[in-house]
Formats: sequence, C-alpha cells, structure tokens
Amino acid sequence: MKKLLTSILAAFAAFTADATQAAEKPNIIFFLVDDMGWMDSTPYGSQYYETPNMERLAKQGMRFTQAYAQPLCSPTRACILSGQSAARHGITAPAGHSEPKVSPGPPATSTFLAPEQFTLAEALRDAGYRTGHFGKWHIGLTEPHWPEAQGFEVAFHAEPSAGPPGFFFSPYQVFPSGVKKPNAIKGRKTFTGTITDGPEGEYITDRLTDESLRFMRESKAAGKPFFLNLWHYAVHGPWGHKVEYTKEFAKKKDPRGQQGNPVMASMLKSVDESLGRLLDALDELQLAENTVVIFASDNGGNTSTKKAQTVDDYHQWVGDLPPTSNAPLRDGKGSLYEGGCRVPLIVRWPGKVAAAATSEAVVHAYDFYPTLLDLLGLEKNAAQTFDGISFAKTLSDPAAKLPERPIFIAAQNGCALRLGDWKLVRYYTANAYELYDLKADLGETTDLAAKLPDKVKELEALLMAHFQSATGIPRPFSRIK
Repeated sequence: MKKLLTSILAAFAAFTADATQAAEKPNIIFFLVDDMGWMDSTPYGSQYYETPNMERLAKQGMRFTQAYAQPLCSPTRACILSGQSAARHGITAPAGHSEPKVSPGPPATSTFLAPEQFTLAEALRDAGYRTGHFGKWHIGLTEPHWPEAQGFEVAFHAEPSAGPPGFFFSPYQVFPSGVKKPNAIKGRKTFTGTITDGPEGEYITDRLTDESLRFMRESKAAGKPFFLNLWHYAVHGPWGHKVEYTKEFAKKKDPRGQQGNPVMASMLKSVDESLGRLLDALDELQLAENTVVIFASDNGGNTSTKKAQTVDDYHQWVGDLPPTSNAPLRDGKGSLYEGGCRVPLIVRWPGKVAAAATSEAVVHAYDFYPTLLDLLGLEKNAAQTFDGISFAKTLSDPAAKLPERPIFIAAQNGCALRLGDWKLVRYYTANAYELYDLKADLGETTDLAAKLPDKVKELEALLMAHFQSATGIPRPFSRIK
C-alpha cells in the first residue's frame, strides 16, 4: 500500500510539474494569410472589406504600420522559419512547388528551405512544444523538404502548394505519398500530402480551421504548450469563394473608390471567420491569457489577374477588376514597391503586449524567429544565423525604439533596402537605382536618386555588403546578361 501511495504521489507530482511547465510557456499561433494586402482590412483603413475579428484582434493587441515581408510567398515563408533574409536562405522566387534545385542567391533561386536550417519549429519542438502546421507550405515540394522534416510533428498540407488543393473545395484531390490514385477525378490536378477530403463542397479555409482547433484541444489535453502554424491558402488565386457571401458584397460600394471586388471580400470574410473561431476557442479553453497570436500576410495584395488562373465564375462576378487595391501604396504582389512588401501585422498576448496599441517600428518577417525566442527566454541555436532582430521590447512598449538598421528585400527580379525613411530600389533589368523618401512620399511617386547621389551610394554600400555576406556575390545584378 505504501509503495502504491508513493507511486500515485510521484505520478501526481510529475503531472503537476508538466501542467505548471505548460502554463509557464505561452502557446503560439502564427496566423498567416496568403496575398492579403496592407489595406485589406478595416483596422488598416478598408471601407469595403468586412473584418470584425481582425478589428477585435487589433483592439486587444498591437497593430504595426510598417511591417515588411518579401514581395512573394515562398521567400517570406522561408524568412519566418529561418530568421534569415531571402539573400541568405536563397529562396527569392515563388518556386516552392518546383522540383528540388539549389541555386546561389539572387537573381537565381533555390526551390526549398534547406534541411540543415534549424527552423523556428525545431527550436520550439526542442523546447517542449507540440508543433503543428496546417495549410500552405510552399517551401519544399518533396518529402525531405515537407513540414514534417522541418520540425512540425503534426502537418496537414498538400503539395505542390502554389495554390489550394481542389480549387478551395472538397474533394481536394490529395493522396498519400506513394499510393495509387484510383479515385482521382479525371482531368483534375492531383496533390500529394496529408489533407483528407471532407463532405463534398467543404471549404478549405473552414477545414484548416477545424484541424487547427483539434490540434489546440489535443495539446491542452496533453498538458503541453503548442506552436500552431495556420497558413491559409486564402486569399490566393484561383479565388474560390462562398457564393452566398459574394452576392452580398456585390451589392456594396467602397466609399474610398479603391476596392470593390466581391470575390476578394467574400474570401476575406471567411478568413476573418477563421480568426474569430480561433480566438473564441482560446477563450473557451481558458488559454487566451497564455497565448501569443501573430496575424500577418506573406506579401502585398495581388493587383493583377490572369484569366487562366481563376475559377470559372471569377470574371462573371468581377469583370476585369483586380483582386484588390493597396492604395495609397504603389503596386502590389511581386513588386519591390511598398504595395508588394508592406503587410498587415497584429500581435496579441494579453497582459504582455500593449492592447489597442499602434507601433511604427520597422520590422520584417525574418524578425519573428528571434522575437519569439526572446519572448520565451530561449537561447538561439549556435548553428543558426539570423538577419532578423528581436522586437520584443516594442510589444510591451509601443514607444520603445528599435535600433535603426537596414531592412533587406531580395527578389528574383531585383532588390531593395529600407533605412529610416529612405527606400532604395533596384530592378535588375534597369540601369540605375530609385530612391524614395517614404515619410514624405508613401506612394513612391517621386524618384530622388538623381538629386541625392550620395544617399544612393550610402544605401547601395549597405545593400551590397549584405549580399556579399549572405551569398558571396557582391553585386547580384552583375549576373544579369
């Protein structure tokens, strides 16, 4: 009896210790939207889209007005998980759905995140977190480069992942690796991965949310903190949408006269509902106070549409309207101008992150990894090189200043650097830099390069030093024939 009592007490103590440890470690939800522009929500000024849960998150957390990503999806996703700039991790184009290929940094591109990277997911897994990835991956087509090989213990995804499986609706045409596809629908593209079909017509945005909620509940039941990577396929093409929502937005006009695509509005409504369901579940599970929620986009909003890339009824609803407008920012997805790389970012952690706050700190996607390590009190792995810095102090104090440092953007078609209010842009097919003062000219309408050659030289030196450090290539555009 004494031995039994001792065993019970030991087991209870171990359980209590595990539960206490879990409570001390905050959960992390990284909610990433695909192709959502800086102006594509009401917290950022849209008067056409309806995003009450994004408003709710902004009122409870901190909204960043000067957050950056790469202009395209694969590079940004690799930045988030590596803490490195695109020049260093080598992915400079949206090529994560291509066969594995390594190329030295820009203008060439690798097509996967290197397995030797010690990713954010691996760091959190090794710190005792359950790690789960749900949705678009796009940084590795084959199994050695899937999320399961990059630190995620649970993964619900389909490759290739440039766009959504099943045009957003079940049946998704996803089959396990190495099996025959007897039920494949003739004439439809097939995928390999772990996504399974739901009821016919199920919307993938809803399904990813269902699976994410399951992961959260299972993690709580197991007494373990979790890292949930919910990377939505929306609002990427081919713009599958819920027609009942689209009908309502088709009746609506934008007072700003900038946005008016009812399909995009419909998709954003579904994304907003997904966010709301996660926030509600955190409240229900009594996890809200101990969960960091990061809401962001992988690049600027898409401002161009190729008819061949759309679902059948897209143009019936919108005519020739582009998916969205990033005005007052210039251009959109794929562009080195602000419309292509300035993105929404909201962070919530009740009691730790200032509520209803706005920060003008200039941050980039490669800052998330060091920031989360800082928030959790974890040491950086000695083998991992960061280009990002922690902005943790800004989260507790929106007035806190980060050190002024250059922000680097390296794409396959060019490169850019931001330092303070100055923005230097170089498209590789051009023969000169462009220079903009973002404080005076947010829309990048006036090129000051000819008037301020010394400023151009100063910023170019920083940009080229970064390329030399990251790739060994001192002037990437010199490789353009």
